[in-house]
Amino acid sequence: MAIAHVNLFISRFFRLSLLDRYLIGELLPPFLFGVGLFSSLGVAVGTVFDLVRQVTEYGLLLDVAIKVLLLKVPEFAAYALPVSLLLTTLMTYSRLSGDSELIALRSVGISTYRLVVPTLIMSVAVTGLTFLFNELVVPAANYQAALTLERALNQEQPKFQENNIFYPEYTQIQDENGRSRPILSRLFYAEQFDGKNMKRLTVLDRTQDGVSQIVTSESASWNFRENKWDFVDGVIYLISSDGSFRNILRFDRQMLQLPRTPLDLAQRARGNQEMNIAQARERLEILKVSGDEAELRKLKVRIQQKYAFPFVCIVFALLGAALGNQPQQTSRATSFGISVVVVFSYYLLFFVTGAMGLVGIFSPFFAAWLANMFGIVVGGLLLFRSANQFS
Repeated sequence: MAIAHVNLFISRFFRLSLLDRYLIGELLPPFLFGVGLFSSLGVAVGTVFDLVRQVTEYGLLLDVAIKVLLLKVPEFAAYALPVSLLLTTLMTYSRLSGDSELIALRSVGISTYRLVVPTLIMSVAVTGLTFLFNELVVPAANYQAALTLERALNQEQPKFQENNIFYPEYTQIQDENGRSRPILSRLFYAEQFDGKNMKRLTVLDRTQDGVSQIVTSESASWNFRENKWDFVDGVIYLISSDGSFRNILRFDRQMLQLPRTPLDLAQRARGNQEMNIAQARERLEILKVSGDEAELRKLKVRIQQKYAFPFVCIVFALLGAALGNQPQQTSRATSFGISVVVVFSYYLLFFVTGAMGLVGIFSPFFAAWLANMFGIVVGGLLLFRSANQFS
């Protein structure tokens, strides 16, 4: 009854034909079942076993374990959506082929490409759902799960880096060959941080030719009203261009125009699975000034992967429909086996290209999207082959 209401809503909203409604009606029940099945398997393998160990070995309270378990469900549900779509399309079209329904539809002039249209419509909807889920639900749930587990096990990490805050700032110059290269322009070091004040600081300033000044201070804090650093009880060593001391200035309190980035870097950073795209981009802006190319490249690749991952739903739907439209009948066990091979191959390629992006072989965009591009090409070729077999 619920499926009938869903079909009625879809048909009215998208103005779908009878054929589209029929095929989507065939796809929806196994898809919903697959999401529940693969989500449960993912949670069981990825979370339950570890939580059981922590309950038995470390005395984790059962209610806390259940809370963490529920918070981890969205992450595995997001992974289950594309996998379920692949298995659903493969099984549904294989069943229609085995019952000669596809042959009957082609006999009245309906092409193989037309038969795949409802699947692509459904895959676009699931892609949007996956993207929203990964942006609005999964990062927040993962972050809360991590904090809950840390507190329960008395392993709560401070929300900031407590010791040795080190921040290099770089600027680009051109050498005699006209090539751009980074050089150190400022070095910021604080021995300790209590969440508000930096303690025992040293700032090496090379914004002029060579070292122009060295600032030492017992403490410093960020003045939000003035957007400057408020240094307390320190010394400024002014250095001439030949490297000799030009002057020494002692101060009780001094405001300096330095970037806020060291304070941002000292805050507890979320992991990749705990950030949405907006938060990852904020982190990227913080890191840009530091000139840490390796960390910048890593974050750029992760951001592009967050964009690319939801579109695997379209890739898997196309592959499943193309393989299911083959003339030979495929059993459910065979469909499941093919799905495992396709998913493993895709994620292996996704991991390899991502790793190449991290070391700079591929650009972040290419590293994240290559697996999807390859899947679209393979799915299109298989669909073309299947269509020609019935032409």
